[in-house]
Amino acid sequence: MEKNKIIELKQIVKEFDGERVLDSIDIDIFDKEFVTLLGPSGCGKTTMLRIIGGFVKADSGELWFDGKEISDVPPYKRHVNTVFQKYALFPHLNVYDNIAFGLRLKKMPEKEIYDKVEEMLAMVNLKGFEKRNVNLLSGGQQQRVAIARALINSPRVLLLDEPLGALDLKLRKDMQNELKNIQQKTGITFIYVTHDQEEALSMSDKVVVMANGQIQQIGSPTDIYNEPVNAFVADFIGESNILDGEMLCDYRVKFAGAEFDCLDKGFDKNEKVDVVVRPEDVDVVPVEKGMLSGVITSVTFKGVHYEIIVSVGGFKWMIQTTDYAGPGQKIGLYIEPDAIHIMKKSEFSNMFGDYSTYSEEMEHLSDLTEEDE
Repeated sequence: MEKNKIIELKQIVKEFDGERVLDSIDIDIFDKEFVTLLGPSGCGKTTMLRIIGGFVKADSGELWFDGKEISDVPPYKRHVNTVFQKYALFPHLNVYDNIAFGLRLKKMPEKEIYDKVEEMLAMVNLKGFEKRNVNLLSGGQQQRVAIARALINSPRVLLLDEPLGALDLKLRKDMQNELKNIQQKTGITFIYVTHDQEEALSMSDKVVVMANGQIQQIGSPTDIYNEPVNAFVADFIGESNILDGEMLCDYRVKFAGAEFDCLDKGFDKNEKVDVVVRPEDVDVVPVEKGMLSGVITSVTFKGVHYEIIVSVGGFKWMIQTTDYAGPGQKIGLYIEPDAIHIMKKSEFSNMFGDYSTYSEEMEHLSDLTEEDE
């Protein structure tokens, strides 16, 4: 069954003060999809959201909604509602009146409004809060009122700009689950902006990773985690060891001074590449059984696992393991072919992936490398 395209951005460009914050953005968003725009501060994700909402106009490019070009349609005429990080509730209205506000503007009969507000309160778990002053609510409760107020108008699309940014960690986790449930129940398309990788991976059907005003990768959370297209994505989504490598031939790569079997093909013979190995995919073994060996420089207990930093030929690897090994110990590293992911070199190569910053001899190391150069 083919899904309906609801929003299309075509070659969207936006500059502020001569600086390009969105550079030729192309993306299709489908009906009933939970899409997250993910990236560091200043990558253009909020600007993209505001262009969809109609609060900012692109300098060039086209914005299509349900098969119509809507660049010149004002925000209130778009079937889109927005939930901001600051909530923007009406302080003089109670919970009920805040949620009912949009329907009263439409002159809907009070009886219908009452039914809809009650339905929304049940959905965001705020039954019994109707008369409550919004200023006396917790951050999480205010957030729920803002979401109910946005959803009651039955928008086709809900835009959420870092809506959980102000909440503490436990509440964030609860609200992530709740938002995902609400999205599935209502079938409304959610477009969600965050810089929190875990939030993006746990909630989304589709993640759009952005950097420097450009889309780096679009895919499902598992695609983006397991098959990052470049060093930026690999580093931004979870922890990664990113090394310089050389593709000797299909399924065979050289890095860290050793040769390995891998599952990648289609590169030129001896092409220089970036190699990604996730910390949880490295097995700690006795030195004689290792493909590589190194000395542990630091160990941090993380609850479920230990985070071990290992110096292998001067490059610092991060390994996550449930087996304890102590600083100064020499260990072997064993890496299965499916744990090795090969990426083409990009503008982000050599910027990430060495965990030297974890180690006390960081300063000593940088002195040494300066002497080497």
